[in-house]
Amino acid sequence: MVAERDVTRLAVLGATGSIGTNTLDVAARHPETFRVRAVAAGRDVEGLLAICQRYRPDRAALADEAAAARLRDRLAAEGLGDVEVSAGEAGVAALAADAEVDAVVTAVVGAAGLASSLAACEAGKTILLANKETLVVAGAAFMETARRSGARIVPVDSEHNAVFQGLPGDKATSPDVERILLTASGGPFRDRDPGTLAAITPEEAVAHPNWSMGQKISVDSATMMNKGLEVIEACHLFDLPPERVDVVIHRQSLVHALVGYRDGSYLAQVGSPDMRVPIAYAMGYPGRIASGVELIDLAAAGRLDFEAVDERRFPCLRLAYQALRAGGGACAVLNAANEVAVGAFLDRRLRFDRIAAVIEEALAAETPPPPGDLASAGAIDAQARRAAEAAVARTEG
Repeated sequence: MVAERDVTRLAVLGATGSIGTNTLDVAARHPETFRVRAVAAGRDVEGLLAICQRYRPDRAALADEAAAARLRDRLAAEGLGDVEVSAGEAGVAALAADAEVDAVVTAVVGAAGLASSLAACEAGKTILLANKETLVVAGAAFMETARRSGARIVPVDSEHNAVFQGLPGDKATSPDVERILLTASGGPFRDRDPGTLAAITPEEAVAHPNWSMGQKISVDSATMMNKGLEVIEACHLFDLPPERVDVVIHRQSLVHALVGYRDGSYLAQVGSPDMRVPIAYAMGYPGRIASGVELIDLAAAGRLDFEAVDERRFPCLRLAYQALRAGGGACAVLNAANEVAVGAFLDRRLRFDRIAAVIEEALAAETPPPPGDLASAGAIDAQARRAAEAAVARTEG
C-alpha cells in the first residue's frame, strides 16, 4: 500500500479537452503515483460526469453556473453526490489553489485559463503548464509570481517540453546556450498557393496532418499563430530575447525542438506526435514514467526535413514577433485579437486570409502598458476584443 503522502494529487483544469484527457490517460497508468483530486472544464457536463465516474475526484468545477447545477444533479443521480461542485472563473481558480492539490495541469484553452494559472502560481504549486496564453498575456507577471511563491513550472507544450529536456539544468541562461529552435509542421496549408487561402473552410483548417487537437488550436496551427504564441511563451519561460528563438518547418513532427550550443552542437528531442509523451515527462519530472507511447521506428520514418517559414503564407508568425518586440501589453492584444478572429472564422463570419489582417489592425492601436495583475490583463483583453470585433464587422465574411 502506497502512503497518501507519496502520491501526487492532481488538479486537471481543462479535463475534457485533448491535453486533459491525455493527462488522465497517463495518470490512470500509474495509480500508485497519481491521484486525480480535482477536475474542471468549460460547459461539457457529460464529459466531466464521465471523468468523475471513472476517477472519483473530490472536487469538480465548470466555468458555467447552469452547467455546474446540471452536473450536481447528474452526480447525485449516479450516487456521487459527495463530489463538491463549484462554478465560474473563481470556482476553477479555487481548485488550482486547493491546499489538497500538489500539481496543477493548466489546460484551459485561451485567455480564460489565465485566472486559474495565476491562482496555482500564487499558491506555489507545481504547474504543468499547457495554457500558453498565460505567458502570452501576462508572462512577466506570471514568472515573477512563480519566483516569489516558489512555484515550479514544467511546460507541457511539446516544443517547450522538448526545450526543457535539452537545456543544461533546465536553464537557457547558461552561457553555453546559443539559441533554441522550435519546429512547426506547417499545418494543412504548408504547400497551398497563398492566392487560394481566401477559399479555405473551417473544416479544412481543423484537419491537422499530424496532431489531434481542438478546433481553436488547429486553426492557430494552420495560420502558424500557434507557433508565434509559442515563441512568446519560450522567451518568458527560458528568459531569452526574441532573436535567440527561431522557428523552422519540420513536416514529420518528430523533432519537437532543438537547443543550439556555442560549440556548434544541437540537442534535439525526438518522439511521436502524441501529447502523452511530453505530458508524461512533465508528470514524472525529474524522473521519467511510461506514457503508453512506443519509441518511434526511425528507419520507418525515413527522413527528417527542415525548411524556412514562408511569411507570405504565414503572416501571423511575423505579427507575433512584432508584438513581442513592441513589449508592453502588445502580446495580450495579439492574443485577444487572434481569439476573436479565429472565432469569427469558425463561425464563417471571416475569411481565413483575413485573420492576420484583423490582428494587425488591433496591434496598430496604441500599445498598452504591460499587465501587472489579473485586472489589468482583463482590461487589455476586453479592449483588444472590442477592436478586433469592430475589425471583423468591417470585413466581408
